[in-house]
Amino acid sequence: MVLVGVLALQGDFLEHLEILRELGVETKIVKKPEDLSTVNALIIPGGESTTIGSLLAIKGLGEHLAKHIENGLPVMGTCAGAILLARKVVDRVVGETNQYTLRVMNVGIVRNIFGRQRNSFITNVEVENVGVVRAAFIRAPGIVEAWAPARITGYVEHPAVGRVGAVAEQNNMLALTFHPEITGDKKIYQYFVSKIKR
Repeated sequence: MVLVGVLALQGDFLEHLEILRELGVETKIVKKPEDLSTVNALIIPGGESTTIGSLLAIKGLGEHLAKHIENGLPVMGTCAGAILLARKVVDRVVGETNQYTLRVMNVGIVRNIFGRQRNSFITNVEVENVGVVRAAFIRAPGIVEAWAPARITGYVEHPAVGRVGAVAEQNNMLALTFHPEITGDKKIYQYFVSKIKR
């Protein structure tokens, strides 16, 4: 049996739990360090990356989580979750943010790359090994660089920004700059679950 945890400090974690259950996957809400010892994988949801990062630091969960990921725990970060995985983060407007991140994935991310809430959109993204995924970009970040062993495996074309990374993968880590739970597209979840060692 595979048990997938969903980080539930802030953000839209309930929608991820619902999709996983629809796929017949056992789930667990993760809020404290000891919760990590029982899960086979983890999803870090969208929300406010600065808020989630601050809570990870305050609760002492971030250090434990980074160690688990570095030791091979499969993790999927969506939107804010992708930001929290990244080694480098800047904001489109303010530049350096100095926000707390786990710094485990070799990607550079620009926050709010497409603009604010009113610039949100839904489009299709072609993802390597997955196919076409229906993706909701809401105050979304963009993956602007990746260095080995990380690779950008899906791009989005945007009229103002151009071609920018929307999906990246590095060993046990998967970063999505969009919200798959909003469109309900299950393909990316099926791919993630398939990568979990049973």
